[in-house]
Amino acid sequence: YLNFLTAAMAKFGKDINAPTNVIAFATGENLAYVVSISLGSVFFGAMTYIGNGPNLMVKSIAEHLGVTMPSFIAYITKYALVYLLPVLCVVYFVMKVVG
Repeated sequence: YLNFLTAAMAKFGKDINAPTNVIAFATGENLAYVVSISLGSVFFGAMTYIGNGPNLMVKSIAEHLGVTMPSFIAYITKYALVYLLPVLCVVYFVMKVVG
């Protein structure tokens, strides 16, 4: 999230290290960038174990306790593509129609 927000802000000459720049960017005319980056990180981060910290942490804890977890590819094919991708498509459609 932070990498993409930094890149979006840099496109407009704003510095991520200046809190006033971040506030101005997030509340101003560039709000669409912030919403897009936020949705992308939350929804697409869930698509893999390494996409966000909690996914990897839950997998590690479960394996440590002896629970059989799917491999990286199995997770993507059995769960991410089947359940998460349709949700992402619906969110995209709703955001495209509403936004």
